[in-house]
Amino acid sequence: MLRWIVWRDLLLAWRRRADILSTIFFFVIVVSLFPLGIGPETQLLKSIAPGVVWVAALLASMLSLGKLFANDLQDGTLEQLLLTPQPLYLVVVGKVLAHWIVAELPLILIAPFLGIQFGLSKNTLLVLFVSLVIGTPVLSLIGSIGAALTLGVRGGGVVISILVLPLFIPSLIFGAGAVDASIMGTDPQPHLFLLGAVCILGMIFAPWATAAALRISLE
Repeated sequence: MLRWIVWRDLLLAWRRRADILSTIFFFVIVVSLFPLGIGPETQLLKSIAPGVVWVAALLASMLSLGKLFANDLQDGTLEQLLLTPQPLYLVVVGKVLAHWIVAELPLILIAPFLGIQFGLSKNTLLVLFVSLVIGTPVLSLIGSIGAALTLGVRGGGVVISILVLPLFIPSLIFGAGAVDASIMGTDPQPHLFLLGAVCILGMIFAPWATAAALRISLE
């Protein structure tokens, strides 16, 4: 069941490649505008790099949250999934995993190349990559709760932003903090460990909360 849901969502995402490309282009444009606007001030670029990359990744991931369950609701697939004997928890895990692969993984792979614009060292680029690998699943997991709660609501994208942005703050702080620690020459591991703890908590509780929210929204 889990493998089927992931494969199905990846196939549908491939057919709607414009949505994927829009997310990638948004991330690239937002991150690239800061070095162009600030100029060749290396120290200033290094100091803002962690926050810029992480905020851009957070905003880019939110572009696709509104469609996480909406398309399945429109064609009746979501109701059929609720009627299957499989736990709804597994359905949510499959859709969140597919969303991470489609919306977050390209950003993770592109981020180190964009970090070169800010004059980051190889070690800092590695920390940036690791922080995004650990932290971006939290964006998909928490975002799925907001997408489920606002399912079928007019203007759901704005409501999702209001609901989930405060919950993204710990990931933003620890992820950007790890990169900033590497830039300052200190140990980034405490920040990465805290980010990993947030990710584990999200993996444990977020799918259950999303499943409950889906049932409430469809009643």
